[in-house]
Amino acid sequence: MQAHSDGLLQKLLTGDKEDYEYDLIVIGGGSGGLACSKEAAALGKKAMVLDYVVPTPKGTTWGLGGTCVNVGCIPKKLMHQTALLGTALQDSRKFGWEFDETVKHNWDTMKTAVNNYIASLNWGYRVQLRDKNVTYMNSYAEFVEPHKIKATNKRGKETFHTAAKFVLATGERPRYLGIPGEKECCITSDDLFSLPYCPGKTLVVGASYVALECGGFLAGLGLDVTIMVRSILLRGFDQDMANRAGAHMEEHGVKFIRRFVPTKVEELEKGEPGRLKVTAKSTETDEVIEGEYNTVRTFQLFMNGKIPVNDEEQTNVPHIYAIGDILEGKLELTPVAIQAGKLLARRLFGGSSVKCDYVNVPTTVFTPLEYGSCGLSEEKATELYGQDNIEVFHTLFWPLEFTVPNRDNNKCYAKIICNKLDSDRVVGFHYLGPNAGEVTQGFGAAIKCGLTKEQLDSTIGIHPTCAEVNEACITILSDVTQD
Repeated sequence: MQAHSDGLLQKLLTGDKEDYEYDLIVIGGGSGGLACSKEAAALGKKAMVLDYVVPTPKGTTWGLGGTCVNVGCIPKKLMHQTALLGTALQDSRKFGWEFDETVKHNWDTMKTAVNNYIASLNWGYRVQLRDKNVTYMNSYAEFVEPHKIKATNKRGKETFHTAAKFVLATGERPRYLGIPGEKECCITSDDLFSLPYCPGKTLVVGASYVALECGGFLAGLGLDVTIMVRSILLRGFDQDMANRAGAHMEEHGVKFIRRFVPTKVEELEKGEPGRLKVTAKSTETDEVIEGEYNTVRTFQLFMNGKIPVNDEEQTNVPHIYAIGDILEGKLELTPVAIQAGKLLARRLFGGSSVKCDYVNVPTTVFTPLEYGSCGLSEEKATELYGQDNIEVFHTLFWPLEFTVPNRDNNKCYAKIICNKLDSDRVVGFHYLGPNAGEVTQGFGAAIKCGLTKEQLDSTIGIHPTCAEVNEACITILSDVTQD
């Protein structure tokens, strides 16, 4: 009956009349697309992946693996780690380490090491596709018929391929703001991680997590960094936590220009880096300001249209599906795309009915003081349940690692949000401090299992750790900072 209602009964009885070249073609070789194609191949299906990177205006391009591997999570985390090591060097003197020479950072050494690691991942993905008998083409794909695509490689050679089903997994790319001088003078995050020279004095335009992460690690390398903010920090995240993360950056030398947007970028002097003049206008008044920088990293906007899908990632065209960052209203996170890709392949070819769960997905923003979260922001919880029906528990704390260097006293912060109408179930978890990703991952699993305040109260923490604060903040609140 289900097959009949879905229009599949005739195919089940008579088989496909069409003879397609592939069972599945995936357009996009990022995390989600690779996961989906490999899973389909493991289930005995003939699969193809097409991946093509249109070069940035600066000519930057990269290999197989998508945004996360090449110009996102991986290089970002490694450069964040570079900055943390610089802070650790400063702290180490207070712990007795003695070194007389002046410590300085070499951008080229870091960039080369990071890019060499990424190149090894690119090669590894190609080997995995080969080993799993997935056909890979470095070509740009376009639909020419409902079940047929045209693939164009970088030399302009065209080939045509057909498939029973398609998965769109193209991810997203930043685009420019459209102001004079921007394409000629500025870079995006797509260019930053392989920039052949140290960017010098840098203006980061925007306040998304990518913008704050890039500004944070550049400042951690000792560079002069300014962040231009149109409205708020980390839109969509808990604003209390976002502002605390921003305040920490400001206290450590990052300058913020708030409520301004750039209107023009001019080149004053060529070089690597060169010298640029940025003109910006207030979003609230007629005030206009100017500033000089060596590098301008423009705001992260996206050019691919969002695709609406049903709860099985199916588009309005029954044989075409979509996963990952291009989905309308879904989380733009690599692990989400991987999970969705695997589960989609299993439903299409393995008889599974398990769908991707997009609720209570943990994530971390790798600002200098890292911010991990899972579930609802305080603003969203208030909107959903009402101010009188939520309870917020929070505390400042001072990590033991920070005490001897005597830095960031009571700048770290933990907060949980409980729904009083549902047995004080934890609906939001927020943590600002060291190793936020490692801390948040465990709490994410607990929240997925329906964690309540009572259960968290009864959990004994590991001492001395930062993670224990999140159990303690339920009942002890600010007293934990005295421990």
